[in-house]
Amino acid sequence: MMHSSCELLGRRPTILTVPGLNGSGPGHWQTLWEQQRVDCTRAELGMWSEPRRNAWVTRLDQAIHDPQAPVILVAHSLGCLAVAWWAELARQPWGWPVAGALLVAPPDVDRAGAPPELTRFAPVPRVSLPFPSILVASEDDPFCGLQRAFDMARMWGCHFENVGPCGHINAASDIGFWQDGQRLLERLIGAAEGPIAHGGARQAACALVASSDGDRVPARS
Repeated sequence: MMHSSCELLGRRPTILTVPGLNGSGPGHWQTLWEQQRVDCTRAELGMWSEPRRNAWVTRLDQAIHDPQAPVILVAHSLGCLAVAWWAELARQPWGWPVAGALLVAPPDVDRAGAPPELTRFAPVPRVSLPFPSILVASEDDPFCGLQRAFDMARMWGCHFENVGPCGHINAASDIGFWQDGQRLLERLIGAAEGPIAHGGARQAACALVASSDGDRVPARS
C-alpha cells in the first residue's frame, strides 16, 4: 500500500541497511547497527556473491516501500551503487519515500580491471539524488580513490566526508560499532524529522546534513 508524505508526517524514519558484495558479516558495523538499533533493518537483496543490478534494484525498491514510514538508506560499498541506480530508475519526488542516505565507501565500478561483480553496476549513474545524502570515503580504500569518491559525491549531490586512512570502512578497518557513522546518521534523521517532514526546501535539509567542521571526520571512535 502506498502512503503519501502527509500520512507519514511525524513518524520516525526506518533505517534500512544496504550491504555490498558478499553482504555484511557479524563484525561489520552495518550488522552491529541492525542488532543494536530497534529502528534498523537490512534490505535483503539476495545473490550477495553474484549480484545483478536489476535484481538488486528491484528488491531494494520492495524494501523501501515495505515500511509505513519514511526511509533512510545506509549503504556500504556496492550497495551505494544499488541506491544510486534505484534513484535513477525510480525518480521519486524530493524526500519521500526515501528521506536520506548514508553512502559509505562506494567502489569505482568504472575503473579498468574492476571485477565483473562490480562492472555489472557500471556505469556510475549520473543522477542528482532526490534526498539529502552523505558520502563517506577513505583515503586508502583499495576499491576507490579519494578523488573519484569526491567526484561521485559531487555528481550525486552528496555532502562529502573524508574519514582519513580507513581502508574499505568495513570489519577489517577495526571500527567496531562506528560511532562516528552513527553521528552522521543522526544528521540525516534530523533532516528527515525536520525540514523534510514539514515540507521544507531542499536547501534547508541539505544544510542541516552538512557538517560545520569541514569535510573530514575521525574514522575510529
